[in-house]
Amino acid sequence: MTEFVEVRNGRIVTPSGVIENGRVVVAGERIVRIDRGERTPERDATVIDAGGRVVMPGLIDLHGDDIEEQFAPRSGAEMDPMTALATTDRMNVLHGVTTKFHALAFEESPDDGRNLENAARLARAVDRGTDTLGDNRVHARCELADASAAAVEELIGEIDLDLVSVMHHAPGDGQYDAESFERHYVEDRNWPAEAVRSAAEERSEMDDTSRSRRIARVSELARRVDAPLASHDDECRADVETMAEHGAAISEYPLTLDAAQRAADLGLATVMGAPNLVRGGSLWDNLSARDAIEAGVLDALCSDYHPASLLAAPFVDTGESLSTRVNRVTRNPADIAGLHDRGRIEIGARADLVVVDPTPTPTVERAFVAGSEVIRTDQGAAPEVPSRTTGH
Repeated sequence: MTEFVEVRNGRIVTPSGVIENGRVVVAGERIVRIDRGERTPERDATVIDAGGRVVMPGLIDLHGDDIEEQFAPRSGAEMDPMTALATTDRMNVLHGVTTKFHALAFEESPDDGRNLENAARLARAVDRGTDTLGDNRVHARCELADASAAAVEELIGEIDLDLVSVMHHAPGDGQYDAESFERHYVEDRNWPAEAVRSAAEERSEMDDTSRSRRIARVSELARRVDAPLASHDDECRADVETMAEHGAAISEYPLTLDAAQRAADLGLATVMGAPNLVRGGSLWDNLSARDAIEAGVLDALCSDYHPASLLAAPFVDTGESLSTRVNRVTRNPADIAGLHDRGRIEIGARADLVVVDPTPTPTVERAFVAGSEVIRTDQGAAPEVPSRTTGH
């Protein structure tokens, strides 16, 4: 017998608007009814009173590297990959993220725990993890300067790769000049100065032919596993055009408005970090998310390094409707990733739902993944009891 769950008296955020004092009815893993809550509950339904809270789809995070911090919280202090996954998974669901693309850096950065072997270990943990609450997926970030493509290719057939991106962190390329490159790796990632200078020299030696060949290899890898390909830190129109020619469907973190506008012109989805919007600007003085929104060229937000910002982002006033802001962290990223069954409160959609108290700081009171409640923090509320009324 199918069990019904009803979330009533909430501000139901649909892709096109908000239903005040609305109701969402879930049967099994799917949403089966959405209305204004005027009907009596389904027979034997478990009724949840949202108490005027915002009821929205579970968040879809296309790029979050927080699992790396859980895996290596200090230089040389590596934890078990499965433990890192379980911890990260729960932290994300607590912030409303029900589908997570873990952005794993296939990069040789031994001084801060990033290397090809560790990235592969984490990818296997994400793919095989069973002690999880949300839907966890692999986003393979391929650093062109390293043997990343070969390392990722070795995983094909062993695990599912859900998103692939091209990145190249070098001084004078993308967001870093020589000074900011050294500051980032020394201050933020605790590299010895000598290691930074060596990496800067090695990465700067890549010529255009070698770069194009390596991008093509990563692009072919993405095609083989039928995963979307993303570019990373596009600085200008030419960067976007090059990646579009290689089959990229996503432009992550465009550095300039010109690059973001060119991505939109070419049909690439533009994804930026939620902390950029929540903090009021880019950490590195690049394109601000608010400016991209005002220009109409920002499709989706991701957590980047801070899942709490992804939950906070829809509640930042941008002059848009709440549904438009919520779509940017739910429906839009779901569609970008080809997950058309989620990220929306619609009949037939997967029942990934969160009940959010937006003030004073957005917090998740309840979270459902595929119809099952996985997180509840409003323990002061009275327990729900099944309704015994006759459904209509």
